[in-house]
Amino acid sequence: MGTELLTPLDLAFWHLESDAHPMHLGALAVFSPLAGPAGGMGAEGVAALLAARAEAIPRLRMRVRDVLLPVGGAAWSADKDFDVRHHIERVTTDRTRGRCDGTGFLADAGRLAGELMERPLERGRPPWQMYVIDGPEGGSFAVLVKLHHALADGMRAVAIGAGIFDEIAPLGDRPRAGTAAARTRAVPPRSWMPGPRQVAGLALGRIEDLGRAFGVGASMVRASRLDPRGVPALTARSSGTRRLATADLDLAAVRLIRRAAGGTVNDVLLGVVAGALRRWMLERGEPLPADAPRALVPVSRRRPGRAAATGNRLSGYLLELPVREPDPWRRLGRVRAAMGRNKAAGPLRGAGAVAVLADQLPSLAHRFGAPIAGGAARLLFDILVTSVPLPRSALSLGGCPLRAVYPMAPLARGQALAVALSTYGGQVHVGLVADGRALPDLERLAVCVHDEVAELLSLSPPG
Repeated sequence: MGTELLTPLDLAFWHLESDAHPMHLGALAVFSPLAGPAGGMGAEGVAALLAARAEAIPRLRMRVRDVLLPVGGAAWSADKDFDVRHHIERVTTDRTRGRCDGTGFLADAGRLAGELMERPLERGRPPWQMYVIDGPEGGSFAVLVKLHHALADGMRAVAIGAGIFDEIAPLGDRPRAGTAAARTRAVPPRSWMPGPRQVAGLALGRIEDLGRAFGVGASMVRASRLDPRGVPALTARSSGTRRLATADLDLAAVRLIRRAAGGTVNDVLLGVVAGALRRWMLERGEPLPADAPRALVPVSRRRPGRAAATGNRLSGYLLELPVREPDPWRRLGRVRAAMGRNKAAGPLRGAGAVAVLADQLPSLAHRFGAPIAGGAARLLFDILVTSVPLPRSALSLGGCPLRAVYPMAPLARGQALAVALSTYGGQVHVGLVADGRALPDLERLAVCVHDEVAELLSLSPPG
C-alpha cells in the first residue's frame, strides 16, 4: 500500500482531536472460553494471535504524515519502523470479582475500558491499539480495540476487524487469491487524459457538490443555537475522563415493538434512547429541558459492495428527542415521524449533514479551523446516537466464541454522552460512553434503557 492522501473529512477528525477529546472509535468484544478441559487460550495466546493477524493487515501499518501539497494536507504512508508489539497490550482486572458466567468480569472490563478510552493514540505511529483484558482463570476474556476516526468509520472498522476474527478475510485489505478483487488489485490504475465530456462532467459534479455544501451550511446556521441550553450533565465542561456502561437488549423484543409501531428497528432504538434519557433525568431530579435534546444520527454514504473504500464516508440526521412526552408510545411515534422526514429529505441535506460540508473544505481550513469547528458541535447537537453494522455470521477468535461486542463512539467537544449500538447473536448491544465526571451515574442510564424496552413491550398489542 503506497502513499494515500487523507480525505478532507479524515483530516477534520485528525485535527479535531485534543487531549480531552481523543477522536478514536472503540469496541469492547467479550469472548467465551473454549469448551472442554483445555479452557480459554490465556491472555498471552490471545495477544500473540492478535499480533499475527493485525500485522498481516496493510491498513494497520499506515501512519499519518504531513505533505507539502496540498497545503495543510496529510497522507497515509507505511510506517517503516512498524512493530505490532507497540500496539498490542495485556491488561488485567480484579479477578476476585470475576465469576465464571462473566457477569462480574464484564463490569470490571467495562470500567477498565472506560479508563483506556481516555488515552489518546500516539500520533507518530499507526493510530490504533488493542488491549487483551484477562478474565478469570479459564473464563471469559475481552479485547478492547481503538481505531482513530481518521483511519476508519464504523463500516471500515468492521472491515478491518474481519481480518482479526477466525476464517473471515478482511474486506478489501487481503483479497483472496483468484477473486475478482485480488485480480483488480494486481493491476495498477490506468492513467487517462479526460476529454471535453469528462471535463464538463467533473465540473458539473463539482458545482453540484458546492451547491450541496452551501445548502448544508445554510441549514447549519438556521439550526445553530446561540445560547444552547439543555440537561446540565450533557452540557458540563469536559474533564477528559471517560466512563463506559453497557446494556443488552433482546432483538426479538425490539422487533416485536417495531411490528406494532411501524418504522424500522433503528427508529425503535432511537425512541428507546429518548425514553431512557427521560427516565434518567427524572430519576436524577433534573427538570426536563424546554428545548428537546438533539441527537446526531450518523448515516453511512458507502454504496453496497464498496465498504472497503478508503476514507470516511459519512453524513447524518439531526433528531430532536422528545423527552418531555410522558407517553412511551407517543414518544416513539414522534421519533418515527421525525426520522421519516429526515429520510425523505435524504442524508445529504440539512444541518445533520455536517460531514458533507467538511468534505468540501480545503486541507488548510481543517488544520487551522479545527478549534473553532470543534466548539461548533455543541451548537448543533447534544448527543451522538450511532448504529454499527456487524456480520450476521457467528464470530470467534482462536476458536473462542464472540459473546458480545459493545461499540464506543468518541465525544465531540461540548458533548458528555455518546450512544453506540450493534446487533449480534440475537441481541442489541449498547455502549454508553460518557465524561466520567459529568455522568458518574452512567450505569443508571443503562438500566433505564432496559426499563424503556420493557415498558414499550408491555404496551405493544399482542401478536
